[in-house]
Amino acid sequence: MFDQLKTFSRTIKRELKVYQLVLKDSRTPKRAKISLGLAVGYALLPFDLIPDFLPILGHLDDVVIIPVLVRLAMKMAPQEIVEDCRRRVWDAGEKE
Repeated sequence: MFDQLKTFSRTIKRELKVYQLVLKDSRTPKRAKISLGLAVGYALLPFDLIPDFLPILGHLDDVVIIPVLVRLAMKMAPQEIVEDCRRRVWDAGEKE
Protein backbone atom coordinates (compact mmCIF):
# COMPACT_ATOMS: atom_id res chain seq x y z
CA MET A 1 0.00 0.00 0.00
CA PHE A 2 2.76 2.44 0.96
CA ASP A 3 4.73 1.54 -2.16
CA GLN A 4 1.70 2.19 -4.35
CA LEU A 5 1.19 5.57 -2.71
CA LYS A 6 4.85 6.40 -3.19
CA THR A 7 4.70 5.42 -6.87
CA PHE A 8 1.52 7.44 -7.38
CA SER A 9 3.14 10.46 -5.74
CA ARG A 10 6.22 10.16 -7.97
CA THR A 11 4.03 9.89 -11.07
CA ILE A 12 2.04 13.00 -10.12
CA LYS A 13 5.24 14.97 -9.53
CA ARG A 14 6.60 13.95 -12.91
CA GLU A 15 3.35 14.83 -14.68
CA LEU A 16 3.32 18.25 -13.04
CA LYS A 17 6.86 18.81 -14.34
CA VAL A 18 5.70 17.72 -17.81
CA TYR A 19 2.85 20.25 -17.67
CA GLN A 20 5.30 22.93 -16.59
CA LEU A 21 7.59 22.17 -19.53
CA VAL A 22 4.66 22.11 -21.96
CA LEU A 23 3.58 25.51 -20.64
CA LYS A 24 7.07 26.95 -21.11
CA ASP A 25 7.67 25.43 -24.54
CA SER A 26 7.48 28.02 -27.31
CA ARG A 27 6.02 25.43 -29.72
CA THR A 28 2.92 24.95 -27.54
CA PRO A 29 -0.15 26.67 -28.99
CA LYS A 30 -1.57 29.58 -27.01
CA ARG A 31 -4.93 27.83 -26.55
CA ALA A 32 -3.20 24.91 -24.82
CA LYS A 33 -1.19 27.29 -22.63
CA ILE A 34 -4.35 29.17 -21.66
CA SER A 35 -6.19 25.95 -20.77
CA LEU A 36 -3.27 24.67 -18.71
CA GLY A 37 -2.89 28.08 -17.06
CA LEU A 38 -6.60 28.09 -16.19
CA ALA A 39 -6.27 24.66 -14.58
CA VAL A 40 -3.34 25.81 -12.44
CA GLY A 41 -5.06 29.09 -11.62
CA TYR A 42 -8.31 27.38 -10.68
CA ALA A 43 -6.43 25.00 -8.39
CA LEU A 44 -4.68 27.89 -6.65
CA LEU A 45 -7.54 30.38 -6.43
CA PRO A 46 -9.01 30.81 -2.95
CA PHE A 47 -12.56 30.67 -4.34
CA ASP A 48 -14.39 28.13 -6.50
CA LEU A 49 -17.41 28.12 -8.77
CA ILE A 50 -19.09 25.93 -6.17
CA PRO A 51 -17.98 26.79 -2.60
CA ASP A 52 -16.14 23.99 -0.78
CA PHE A 53 -18.37 24.20 2.28
CA LEU A 54 -21.19 22.53 0.29
CA PRO A 55 -20.93 18.81 0.98
CA ILE A 56 -19.61 16.71 -1.92
CA LEU A 57 -20.41 19.26 -4.64
CA GLY A 58 -17.89 21.75 -3.27
CA HIS A 59 -14.96 19.42 -3.81
CA LEU A 60 -16.40 17.65 -6.82
CA ASP A 61 -15.96 20.73 -9.00
CA ASP A 62 -12.21 20.69 -8.28
CA VAL A 63 -12.02 16.99 -9.10
CA VAL A 64 -13.83 17.52 -12.42
CA ILE A 65 -12.82 20.96 -13.73
CA ILE A 66 -9.05 20.77 -13.22
CA PRO A 67 -8.53 17.37 -14.93
CA VAL A 68 -10.82 18.40 -17.81
CA LEU A 69 -8.79 21.57 -18.41
CA VAL A 70 -5.50 19.66 -18.21
CA ARG A 71 -6.72 16.95 -20.58
CA LEU A 72 -8.00 19.60 -22.99
CA ALA A 73 -4.63 21.34 -22.94
CA MET A 74 -2.76 18.09 -23.55
CA LYS A 75 -5.02 17.30 -26.53
CA MET A 76 -4.45 20.78 -28.00
CA ALA A 77 -0.68 20.55 -27.63
CA PRO A 78 1.04 18.65 -30.44
CA GLN A 79 1.82 15.11 -29.32
CA GLU A 80 5.52 15.43 -30.17
CA ILE A 81 5.85 18.36 -27.74
CA VAL A 82 4.19 16.41 -24.92
CA GLU A 83 6.31 13.34 -25.64
CA ASP A 84 9.49 15.45 -25.77
CA CYS A 85 8.66 17.09 -22.43
CA ARG A 86 7.76 13.74 -20.88
CA ARG A 87 11.02 12.20 -22.11
CA ARG A 88 13.03 15.12 -20.68
CA VAL A 89 11.35 14.73 -17.30
CA TRP A 90 11.92 10.95 -17.22
CA ASP A 91 15.55 11.38 -18.29
CA ALA A 92 16.11 13.95 -15.54
CA GLY A 93 14.49 11.57 -13.02
CA GLU A 94 16.84 8.74 -13.94
CA LYS A 95 19.87 10.95 -13.34
CA GLU A 96 18.74 11.79 -9.80
